[in-house]
Amino acid sequence: MAEAGSNVTELFRTSTAHSPSYAALSRVTGDRQPITDFCIPCNPYFPTPEMFEQLGDRLRDILTYYPSGADTITAELCSVLGLNPQTVAMGNGSTELITWIDHLLVRESLAVPVPTFGRWTDQPMETGKRVDMFPLPESHGFVLDPATFVDFVRSRGSRTAVICNPNNPDGGLLPRHAVLALLDQLQDLDLVVVDESFLEFADAEADASVVGDAVLRPNTIVLRSLGKNFGLHGVRFGYLVANPGLAGLVRAALPKWNLNSFAETVVFMLKEYRPEYAHSLRLVQRDRQEMIWQLSRLPGLTVYPSQGNFVYVRLPEGADGALLRNRLLEEHGVLVRECGNKIGSSSRYLRLVVRPQPDVQRLVAGLERTLYGTPHTSGPAPLPGQDLVPGPAPLPGQDLVPATRHPGPMPTPAVHPSPAHAMPYASGTAAVDRLVHGA
Repeated sequence: MAEAGSNVTELFRTSTAHSPSYAALSRVTGDRQPITDFCIPCNPYFPTPEMFEQLGDRLRDILTYYPSGADTITAELCSVLGLNPQTVAMGNGSTELITWIDHLLVRESLAVPVPTFGRWTDQPMETGKRVDMFPLPESHGFVLDPATFVDFVRSRGSRTAVICNPNNPDGGLLPRHAVLALLDQLQDLDLVVVDESFLEFADAEADASVVGDAVLRPNTIVLRSLGKNFGLHGVRFGYLVANPGLAGLVRAALPKWNLNSFAETVVFMLKEYRPEYAHSLRLVQRDRQEMIWQLSRLPGLTVYPSQGNFVYVRLPEGADGALLRNRLLEEHGVLVRECGNKIGSSSRYLRLVVRPQPDVQRLVAGLERTLYGTPHTSGPAPLPGQDLVPGPAPLPGQDLVPATRHPGPMPTPAVHPSPAHAMPYASGTAAVDRLVHGA
């Protein structure tokens, strides 16, 4: 047990920008207990069991034969989504598309709010671009103020701007009218990217996407994910939407067989299962409300509003997120995303994927045991001197989570936009250290 624990700790330590893969963790932890995954933001309700059965029945052919070319798979996806294939480029995951966007379209600089998805900072830095990082203020719930961001872009002279909507890891969502206003104000840039990888999980607005507007603009790309929405990260497929010139430029750079046979099989199953997919999104939205409510009842835990399929939380004062992550995995079989290696965040923050209630109850029980030492779950009590949050132990019989259940959805906490003043500039390796240590 101790050796496995040290191996897990080392695995996280060597994963400097992202979490280790589920497969790598499974190899280290072995079969001691199943892992309940709150780290990888998948849709737990899709594909359906029937779809998985079909994939299993066709596994031999899927693995044996070449897929069709990307044009064929893209055309089928566009027929499902109602898009013009000339405005779409499909990639082997959104990360492949981010890589090509950087190589083909980003010149000397890129502005992006942080914290956000790590590839939007790491990829351009790896190719020698200047990354202008705009810190989202914790004091205002990490809400992006578009006007202040535009001022920042102007002050830095950035030629490309990127926003994630909803943002990862906090789940903050800009309404559609605000995104369009932002695009209008930045129409002179070389490129503006709106990463909508998690937008289909949002329910604050009937249709917050700007896909239809991107195809009419000269400098706008909208990025969408399929793996996250469909619960199939391992398949690796995503797509971008832009005017035919931009989309064609990226499409021409991609290999003919950049999409695998699993991606093709799933895309050609989508028409038959669209009602089930829509239902899965409603279930995730319901679970998000309930999960936010359950987490908000833990003393000292700050839970931020989210429109993604994950929830961003700040741990109580003095808590060590890395130690908490390791102990949750070791003692409770619960895997969480500790955000200490995310630019603009720190080890005091976790991103927790939305999961069904039985899994959330396991998470909450593990947090209670590990953070506060309350005997609500099985497993060893904290060792002397290993409490993650210093302070007196709860009194005997004192429940940190009341027995009564909240009768309805949790109201969304009020979050105020950031003040309209210039934010401090940060860029490069030294700035990364300043952002992380100053978070």
